Amino acid sequence: MVAVNGVVSVNGVVSVSDALLRAVRAGRTAEAAGLLDGMTDPERRLCLPALKELRKELRVAPWDATFRKAYPTLHAAGAACHTGAAGTAAWIGAADMRWSQASPAVLLHVLGDREREWLGNLAQRLADRPSTSQVPYELMAGLVRLSGCPVPTTETYVVGWVEQIGSLWQRGDTVLDRLRQDPYTAELVPALFGIPDIGGHLDWLFGDGPESWINALARLTEEGILDRRAMIDACVARLLRGVAASDCRVFLKLLTALEPTGDEERQRVADWLALTSHPASTVASHARSVLGSLTLAGEITPRQLAEMSAVVLFRTEKKLVRAQLVLLGKVLRRDPSSAAELLPAVAHAFGHEDTDVQERALKLVERYIGEAGAANPRARDEVAEGAARLSAGLRARATAALGLYADELAPQPHLELLPPAPEPSRLAPAPDSVIELAEEVGALMVSADTDMGVFERALDGLVRHAYLRREELAEALKPAVARSWWMGTDGHHHSSDEYFRRDPYGLEVVLAALLGRVRTSTLHKAHQHGPMSDPCVHSALSAVFNARLWEAAYRVRTDPMPFLLATPTWSSGFLEPDELVARLDEYHRLGARPGGADFTQALLRVRRDDRAVSVAAAGRAAALGTVEGERLARWLLSEGPATPTSTRHVSAERVLLELDGLDGLDGLDGLPKDLPLAFRRLGLPVGVFEARAYCPHYWNRVERQHWLAVVPGRREMVAARLVREVSTVAVEDTRGAAAVLPLLAEAEGEAGAAVHLCVAYGLGARHPEDRFSAVDALLVLAARGQLDAARLGGDLGQLVRKGAVKPLRLAESVRITATTGAYATVWSILGAALPALLAGLAADGAAPAARGMGELLAVAAECAERTGAHGDVEHLARVAERSGSSRFVAQARRLRATLEEGVAA
Repeated sequence: MVAVNGVVSVNGVVSVSDALLRAVRAGRTAEAAGLLDGMTDPERRLCLPALKELRKELRVAPWDATFRKAYPTLHAAGAACHTGAAGTAAWIGAADMRWSQASPAVLLHVLGDREREWLGNLAQRLADRPSTSQVPYELMAGLVRLSGCPVPTTETYVVGWVEQIGSLWQRGDTVLDRLRQDPYTAELVPALFGIPDIGGHLDWLFGDGPESWINALARLTEEGILDRRAMIDACVARLLRGVAASDCRVFLKLLTALEPTGDEERQRVADWLALTSHPASTVASHARSVLGSLTLAGEITPRQLAEMSAVVLFRTEKKLVRAQLVLLGKVLRRDPSSAAELLPAVAHAFGHEDTDVQERALKLVERYIGEAGAANPRARDEVAEGAARLSAGLRARATAALGLYADELAPQPHLELLPPAPEPSRLAPAPDSVIELAEEVGALMVSADTDMGVFERALDGLVRHAYLRREELAEALKPAVARSWWMGTDGHHHSSDEYFRRDPYGLEVVLAALLGRVRTSTLHKAHQHGPMSDPCVHSALSAVFNARLWEAAYRVRTDPMPFLLATPTWSSGFLEPDELVARLDEYHRLGARPGGADFTQALLRVRRDDRAVSVAAAGRAAALGTVEGERLARWLLSEGPATPTSTRHVSAERVLLELDGLDGLDGLDGLPKDLPLAFRRLGLPVGVFEARAYCPHYWNRVERQHWLAVVPGRREMVAARLVREVSTVAVEDTRGAAAVLPLLAEAEGEAGAAVHLCVAYGLGARHPEDRFSAVDALLVLAARGQLDAARLGGDLGQLVRKGAVKPLRLAESVRITATTGAYATVWSILGAALPALLAGLAADGAAPAARGMGELLAVAAECAERTGAHGDVEHLARVAERSGSSRFVAQARRLRATLEEGVAA
């Protein structure tokens, strides 16, 4: 018998191991540390297997209160019982112990009796681990202190060091005091510059003020503790290779705080030239400023200035470009002989989107081209080549200044470029294999964007295979739905029934029915009565969409259908008449009973625009001798869809529409009145106040992609129900509601007041992605010949006047639209919008123009110049006659001159 640490054991180890395990399970860290003190390496290794088994046991329930109590002690004991530094590092940084670690003090205690070389090896291994391992800096620093090893300069160690130094709320001293006292400051500060995205980690620590890191590092450099040349070189090098915004902020602040002297700036001219093309405008502006000072001091040659100008004048930032043109003007006034070298660089500004910038550059050319052209004809030719990029209104001046013939800069006739008009595609049939179907269903379950055609294909496939091979289908589907929460309940669990009674959640209700995870009684109630409550403006469309899903789920369980009648033929949602007749014939042959919701949806989808095809199909339908065949025949012979009429309502903050009822749709144009409950609301009016009701669809926008296929050919019905929601992207700055606009534009049917009003709101959206959706919709409508430019322009004018759409956002949207090549389209819209926008701004003393009006007029002038527009815009002349040189007035004058001259680009 042997006594170890006061514990009597047999063979020297067994009882110590048991005692250690009991202490670990109970979370008694001090007791475990006492047992570990003085253990030999063989004793530690013999304890390790039991600790590993305990770790596996704790992983089963990591958040259990008892288990969480054991984790810190296990963390310390396992680290101590590993005899190799690699094993200890892996144990300390393990992911499963990350949230319940032993304290650094405890770890240093149980590890402190190892050899110095071993401790240094462990310190380096921990420092080499990724920062996500969350190894405490205090532990690494303690190991460095105990071992005397070189300080690690890895990302994990350096980031931990910086955060520790910056923890001022824990002590009363300053960052500067701590850096002065730290023996490793001179080694760790240079390592900061090599860490990727260090600004993203530490930007919050690099604030301004006397107590900031920036000020501290500048002071230490001034005192000679840090090498000045190395610090400046490191800042410049990091800016040259870093594009992250946080990195740029941190290292540009530090570089500025170091206050490089003229000599230090002169030594790095090549770096400043490179930085003028930096993606961050703040960095490029600083580099331009440094080079500007050197230029005025005579330290930059004309060739270097021309090289710099070619880069800066290509940038889009107006302030930066204007500052460079001012610098060029100063140099040219001081040394006119440099014009031959500098004016070709000035011509780079001729292609700038801001015509004010173009005019500034042209003025420099007009002033100095005479002498430069005489001295160097090649310079004149280069400037003339760049002049072709000037706006049409400035080309005449450039022609005169350069001594060109009028036809040398003559523009090409404008050719309107619009995207190809989208064409509907035929939907692929449902998969023949249950395995392939299960794979498609699995993809749909995890997709955030469900295409209507893919969804309909999968739904039809589920119904078909449930009719033929239900057991095989259910087995194949289990892996696809394994992660669905309702798969973890038994067939009688009430919560899943409540879940599916409220909403079918797409295909989920059909899948749950196939796998026995929802009661048949629940499906029957939903199938018969629809949702428990559905008060919102979208309910008429969602009720139809959901009714088919509830019906399919109920019939899968009780009376399987051979296939669905309403599966569309085309991506537009339309169903070919002959195809529907063939499906009804097959139902009749099989003796199958059509679903009420499925058949009614098929009627709404059947195409009736070809009278000859409809009449022929109606005859074949009537010949079937079935109730559904007779209904289809009457439907095909009835009149086409009626166009809903709308009433415009203007409130204090927005414009909305009320949709009048469709008398024919209440009975589906002649069909019997006893329609499924879900379909009876489609023909009811849509009121403004109904649109304000609580909307359960706000957070689930996937379903919107299917609403246009509920009533194909009637997109005004859908758009009227979406106007208020889409308006929020402009009025309330919400995100995402305009994503439906391209679908509206691609849909069939009249594009009337509701569709155009939705697009108008989208063009004024707060977020770029919503504006892009509106631009896509506008271009598609234009390509299909369905854009009413006067209507859209009138809507935009009214919305801007009411403040619902901000001019600057609208200007950005129409600029993007125009640059695709649709200049004539944009001008036709703005030409209709401008009279309303300019009405209250026509004379001096009127209210100042809203922010962005100048930008909007600039886009209008550009489009007018390119398309050769001419004529008169109401109120434009009076705005152009206002005094001052603001952008708004300057662009009004430009537009007026263009419309008077009819210049085309």
